[in-house]
Amino acid sequence: MSTHPDHSAEIKRINRMQGQLEGIKKMIQERRYCIEILNQTKAVSSAIHSLEAALLEKHLHHCLSITLSNADHTEDREIKLQELLHLFKKRMR
Repeated sequence: MSTHPDHSAEIKRINRMQGQLEGIKKMIQERRYCIEILNQTKAVSSAIHSLEAALLEKHLHHCLSITLSNADHTEDREIKLQELLHLFKKRMR
């Protein structure tokens, strides 16, 4: 059994984003109005942020909480915390 959480519920969200990206591609090919295309790119961007938030929430509630609750995994705890710090530092750039 895997120790990683199940993210399969996010597949629908990813499929929707792929459809939105195909729609944007079609809009560009059809030479649609810039603002219409930008509105769609904002929708995809929001969907990606929502996916990230869902994945982070599962990571915090599952992966990180298991590591933090286990007193024998001091090194693992530091690794997990460094991973999060690195992730947020990349996000701030």
